[in-house]
Amino acid sequence: MNGWDRVRSSRSRLGGSDSRAPSSRTVRLGRVQPQAPGHRTIYCNDRDANFPVRFKGNSISTTKYSVFTFLPKGLFEQFRRVANLYFLMISILSTTPISPVHPITNVVPLSLVLFVSLVKEAFEDWKRLQNDKAINNALIDVLQDQKWERIPWKKLQVGDIVKVKQDGFFPADILFLAGTNPDGVCYIETANLDGETNLKIRKALEKTWDYLTPEKASEFKGEVQCEQPNNSLYTFTGNLIIQKQTLPLSPNQILLRGCSLRNTEYIVGAVIFTGHETKVMMNAMNVPSKRSTLERKLDKLILALFGGLFLMCLIGAIASGVFINRKYYYLGLGASVENQFNPSNRFLVATLTMFTLITLYSTIIPISLYVSIEMIKFIQSTQFINKDLHMYHVETNTPALARTSNLNEELGQVEYIFSDKTGTLTRNLMEFFKCSIGGEVYGTGITEIEKGGAERRGIKLEEVHKSSKAVHEKGFNFDDARLMLGAWRNEPDPDACKEFFRCLAICHTVLPEGDESPEKVTYQAASPDEAALVTAAKNFGFFFYRRTPTTIYVRESHVEKMGKVLDVSYEILNVLEFNSTRKRQSVVCRYPDGRLVLYCKGADSVIFERLGDGNGDLKKTTREHLEQFGSAGLRTLCLAYRDLSTDMYEHWNEKFIQAKSSLRDREKKLDEVAELIEKDLVLIGCTAIEDKLQEGVPSCIETLSRAGIKIWVLTGDKMETAINIAYACNLINNDMKQFIISSETDAIREVENRGDQVEIARFIKESVTADLKKFLEEAQQHLHTISGPKLALVIDGKCLMYALDPNLRGMLLNLSLNCTSVVCCRVSPLQKAQVTSLVKKGARKITLSIGDGANDVSMIQAAHVGVGISGLEGMQAVMASDFAIAQFRFLTDLLLVHGRWSYLRICKVVTYFFYKNLTFTLTQFWFTFQTGFSGQRFYDDWFQSLYNVIFTALPVIIVGLFDKDVSESLSKKYPELYKEGIRDSFFKWRVVGIWAFFSFYQSLVFYYFVTSSSSSGQNSSGKMFGLWDVSTMAFTCVVVTVNLRLLMLCNSITRWHYISVAGSILAWFIFIFIYSGVMTPYDRQENVFFVIYVLMSTFYFYLTLLLVPIAALLGDFIFQGVQRWFFPYDYQIIQEIYRHEPDQSSRSELLDIRNDLTPDEARSYAISQLPREKSKHTGFAFDSPGYESFFASQQGVYAPQKAWDVARRASMRSGARTAQKK
Repeated sequence: MNGWDRVRSSRSRLGGSDSRAPSSRTVRLGRVQPQAPGHRTIYCNDRDANFPVRFKGNSISTTKYSVFTFLPKGLFEQFRRVANLYFLMISILSTTPISPVHPITNVVPLSLVLFVSLVKEAFEDWKRLQNDKAINNALIDVLQDQKWERIPWKKLQVGDIVKVKQDGFFPADILFLAGTNPDGVCYIETANLDGETNLKIRKALEKTWDYLTPEKASEFKGEVQCEQPNNSLYTFTGNLIIQKQTLPLSPNQILLRGCSLRNTEYIVGAVIFTGHETKVMMNAMNVPSKRSTLERKLDKLILALFGGLFLMCLIGAIASGVFINRKYYYLGLGASVENQFNPSNRFLVATLTMFTLITLYSTIIPISLYVSIEMIKFIQSTQFINKDLHMYHVETNTPALARTSNLNEELGQVEYIFSDKTGTLTRNLMEFFKCSIGGEVYGTGITEIEKGGAERRGIKLEEVHKSSKAVHEKGFNFDDARLMLGAWRNEPDPDACKEFFRCLAICHTVLPEGDESPEKVTYQAASPDEAALVTAAKNFGFFFYRRTPTTIYVRESHVEKMGKVLDVSYEILNVLEFNSTRKRQSVVCRYPDGRLVLYCKGADSVIFERLGDGNGDLKKTTREHLEQFGSAGLRTLCLAYRDLSTDMYEHWNEKFIQAKSSLRDREKKLDEVAELIEKDLVLIGCTAIEDKLQEGVPSCIETLSRAGIKIWVLTGDKMETAINIAYACNLINNDMKQFIISSETDAIREVENRGDQVEIARFIKESVTADLKKFLEEAQQHLHTISGPKLALVIDGKCLMYALDPNLRGMLLNLSLNCTSVVCCRVSPLQKAQVTSLVKKGARKITLSIGDGANDVSMIQAAHVGVGISGLEGMQAVMASDFAIAQFRFLTDLLLVHGRWSYLRICKVVTYFFYKNLTFTLTQFWFTFQTGFSGQRFYDDWFQSLYNVIFTALPVIIVGLFDKDVSESLSKKYPELYKEGIRDSFFKWRVVGIWAFFSFYQSLVFYYFVTSSSSSGQNSSGKMFGLWDVSTMAFTCVVVTVNLRLLMLCNSITRWHYISVAGSILAWFIFIFIYSGVMTPYDRQENVFFVIYVLMSTFYFYLTLLLVPIAALLGDFIFQGVQRWFFPYDYQIIQEIYRHEPDQSSRSELLDIRNDLTPDEARSYAISQLPREKSKHTGFAFDSPGYESFFASQQGVYAPQKAWDVARRASMRSGARTAQKK
């Protein structure tokens, strides 16, 4: 084939564009723009025909940079930071003649910072490149010259015929043609797309089942007309034209890239979309870039430093213009002097001095701040959050995961949490618990929520004892003998029971796996609810055991007579699938006797609208049962059916096929066709499924509430269910004043029954406005009373839609912020995001959203911090989140421990950086007053360069990693400590002002103490100290003092603190010994030649080094003492209470993880946990720690005997005897 030769000779066309299908984005310029074609045409198995179109190749690239773009793009990213851009300008200025410092002073620190940042970027991008290479070079079987040839994925092209083997991944989006399973079926796992591990069924068109062998497949010459590439994973619109016949294609025939083949030997398919045009690659969206509030405030601090710098330079510039004068004849300011010092043009003198001083004082902005903070945050997230055993979930083997390190400190300031309910507060482990059939309630259990509600009302519920016939398996926790083992035949309406069970067994998309026996079968379902309903049908005697694309097989017991078992096959004619707008699912099936039935299950609001006449009494009774189930916290679904005539079905089916073949608006047309048949339904009853609360949720919510965090629950469930879950979670209690805004009132129902949509909208809006006004007035009255009750707001989705109107949202926000708890029910994913944005932007409070499903993604991305629960609803929430945890209760550790510590540490790091740079620069500023404001430098260039990068860099990183005000256990025991973060107590302008004051004070001490004392000092040869002697002495005092000041701000000091501080001071001395001991020509280093040796030979050096730091730190010491005694922070009070107790987070508190240790490891661990006792004896042998073998035998752990145990036994025996005598 010519096409193949062409491919071999040319590289894969990554950048090739589709000439027939340019981008569909258009710009409106006052006239209609030509639109891109609505579909693409693909010729299968014919590369020559596809070549002119230039479809994209299958090679993918997820890297940010290429070899050519790395430097320009990488540098552009770095210079978007204000501080880096500032230092670039300073570096350029320092190369001009007006600069008093050597360019190296500014270029070296900037280069180091940029180098570190670019190396980090390059390393991350290199890892992406390696990953891309591995994927692009994976091999796949492609049809070539009537045989399968293995080629790399990257050489695959649109239209190729490929063969994918079992457990293999699909290399592109493929049209499924044929498979080894009967009936053209294959099973796929979509875990890489949405995290769901349950298998999905895909079915090839009957016309293509034969194209399985290479010989047969090479005859396939179909033409595919389909939609343009898009990011919708669950939709596909297209037609296959084969042998002059047009066949509609749906998502059931499409195998998406990233999915894997299961339970099928191999499949053959045609490539539809490749590379970056595949649906999974078009979904590879970047999580919105989020910056923490503290980081934004840091920008303001940098701007304040800019202001300080400008003021210092302005003072110096004006003063230099005033000072410069020819009367200072000894300065040689004659007519030929350079412009900067020419008294004839004072304005030019001042201007040039301004630029000189900007370069001189440039160190006021801490260049290494951003790099240090990034490093600290990265280690905090990877080493502390990701490896915290308190947030490790044993059952699912899931640790916590910080997906970004930008927001660590934001976790310490969260004031509002927005939580999903199902799978977040609850376990998402559904169990069939109760049901209502034909107006009769079945099931006798009591839910956890009912128990919680009764406790709050002070009612004691009697325990319900399970009957001997009760069955409890995964998905089924039902106890009522009236329906079990065929007893339903004796009920008042056995026909309704039969229809109910058949609806459960037939109306679903579940796949059975394993043996066809009730005990061994496992069900693969799209949701836990579906699996629970099919499991219920099995336990009621209607066992669904096999499925093909057109048939469902059910083993029915006790239908004709008690004890008789029949295998019945139901032909599935149409499936009307569930989606979030339809909120229902229907199946049209044909019984073996020819009866045509539509079974439908869905939300009560949707089913009740579509019931036929004659359901009045049953409808009313079932509605009461639904409310009863809802108040018990159960999830409800209604079941209904409709008998169809053959003529009516045939007529409808034609419309259905037309809608299914449509290339435009297929989904919309299918919904419209579904409406035609899903009407005049007969109500059968409803199901009630229990979703139990996750472990530790109530106590977690109580702890977070004590920490000053307000929790809102946003759920799609009914109001009764949501309120009861809120009760069970301690979100709402009877002491609270509840404001309920609901669309389920009698007045609104009455208007809805009239059917006028405009009138309904107007009435609900007026009702919501009136409620909001009334409740807001009440809330404000309660707030003015001293001991008013806490407030709770409950609002449903329909009312929320009107309350989010621009005219009402201010009122809604005011009311919500006055409430302790808010519950929004029946809300859509978009409304969840709108509510989050309302508080985030309207109240300017720090928000956190937590959810586990795809419907929570928009809410997670809208909040300041998004947390995903890695649960049973796939990984889409986790993929969009900033942090991922396995259980809601782990929020306590994430916020109160890691969040609080991160906030505290980053605040200290930022304020300390500010202090040490301001102190250093101010000493230079005071020197300017004694040099006629000429811009003479006080310090050597290299001192200035390395001050931030080496001499003070490491200790501050150690503080950012290890500082701890109170232990982990105390952080959780006293959650009120968290309020300091919400109030932003440690990064207020007042705190910055205090640090600035002490910088000012210390710089005066360093400069004037050292200069004054050195004026009468002499070196060992009797000479006076010169400028470089004085500046080296002052710099030594600065380095020692700022490093010691760091120890004063630490709450806990480890050996790493001592090592880093001592190491930094030592690094300065090693540097100055080498630097001043070597002299090289052509540099300015001769200034400090031998200076340190001269200084250290005098008594003056040691006295100054002792007294100056003491005098500088005395003010800080007094201030800290007064503040701690008279104005303590909350954490300081806790420190005082527990100051004599050791750190409470001991090894024994760590989680008891499954004992997956080897016998040797288990023994070592058991020995390490034994009590330890110091020997009273002296000498090496007797001081060996622990006497492990003795204590081990006491605890039942085997440990080898040691020689010194003899002495130990002797001392223990004597101790035992004395105890007995007493």
